[in-house]
Amino acid sequence: MIDILKNHRTIRKYTDKPISEELLNEILEAGVRASTTGNMQVYSVVVTQDAAMKEKLAPCHFNQPMVKQAPVTLTFCADFNRFNLWCRQRNAEPGYDNFLSFVTAAIDALLVAQNVCVAAEAKGLGICYLGTTTYLADKIIDVLELPKGVVPITTVTLGYPDEDPKQVDRLPLSGVIHFETYKNYTSEQIDELYKTKENLEENKAFVAENDKDTLAQVFTDVRYKKADNEHFSKVLLEVLSKQGFM
Repeated sequence: MIDILKNHRTIRKYTDKPISEELLNEILEAGVRASTTGNMQVYSVVVTQDAAMKEKLAPCHFNQPMVKQAPVTLTFCADFNRFNLWCRQRNAEPGYDNFLSFVTAAIDALLVAQNVCVAAEAKGLGICYLGTTTYLADKIIDVLELPKGVVPITTVTLGYPDEDPKQVDRLPLSGVIHFETYKNYTSEQIDELYKTKENLEENKAFVAENDKDTLAQVFTDVRYKKADNEHFSKVLLEVLSKQGFM
């Protein structure tokens, strides 16, 4: 299992080999054994396999091709709807219409998602997390017909790999692990931690292609711009209000 975790690769191209119902259920069963706050299991997973539904879902992920190409697309949702219904049917009034409850459910959903991904890779499948889910959560809610109390958190495409990409870089362990208390970084430490990333040929090409001076500028000015962050933050906050978490 350690080797599986350390050899993780993001797979964006898949063969047309289907995932059997038995294997998919086995992977999902492993997923729902993840830790959950208070054993409430305040999450749901929407499985998309139908081609027509993938067509509807693709624009919600900026039409990334793997949404339609992968045999299975999984949308992991923070879900207090089911728990609230149970509470009210048992003469208990739920108090989960607040931001803390959303965070609780979002954490639950992400824990399940990671369990699913590790289980899938252990069975020879490839996965890709889609960070677009929270950007267009309002559109996904409409496509998947998510009721009040349910918010999509992340999406994972699942299938047999049709590529063997190299691993992407990671910061050294010393860059992300702190013992006992958080130790802030000196400018010299920042230089050292990001040196390898900045010197990768593909990242140098990335900087040149975008006509920037540094890799950091690619992130701040091109990939994750302030204006975009503010726009999608507004959209997500509106979603949380509409879905009953504010």
